[in-house]
Amino acid sequence: MDHFTLLQRYQGIADAVSLLMPGYAEVVLHDLNENQVLYIAGNASHRRPGVDSGLDGISFDSEETVLGPYEKVSPEGKSIRSISVVLRDDSGSARALLCINVDLSSFQHARDILDLFLKQHTHDAQPEKLFRDDWQERVNQFISNWLAERQLALHNLTRDQKRELVISLDETGAFKGKNMTRYVAGVLGLARTTVFNYLRQIRDKTL
Repeated sequence: MDHFTLLQRYQGIADAVSLLMPGYAEVVLHDLNENQVLYIAGNASHRRPGVDSGLDGISFDSEETVLGPYEKVSPEGKSIRSISVVLRDDSGSARALLCINVDLSSFQHARDILDLFLKQHTHDAQPEKLFRDDWQERVNQFISNWLAERQLALHNLTRDQKRELVISLDETGAFKGKNMTRYVAGVLGLARTTVFNYLRQIRDKTL
């Protein structure tokens, strides 16, 4: 295969992978016969087509197709995860190498931020002085447990399910807290008058 054929077959693939992860994925097509970079999509390594590939003298077994994933470091010190695909001609000879290089630095930074909150610190129990009379916290916990027990999601509740939840909250004394009718109405996406009506119906039945 000549350069034109290699580009015709694989340039679109290189572009597609790069477009899938813009700013993160660089895809390099190497011509093994010429030992040079033939094409780069999403160029992040500051190379250009025609430069030496550094693959001179490397041979591939007939069964080798995918190499990696493997780790390397960019000139700027960024962590890169790469995978290479051996591309063969019609006779089965290794003719080109398609290398996908993904910049992990942004993902590692995001992981470090998550670790800061989720892994590296132990958490004290909620301070009693702050939460002793916090009805909102109690309601939040009750609703979370109520939904989990029924395998429901808050945003998918039907009107009947919301009414049932209001009844359950009332049974726990949740509406004794200050402004809790307004708070529960906001959480459930109901009008405050609707919650009042539910509560009035409950009280009427108990009289």
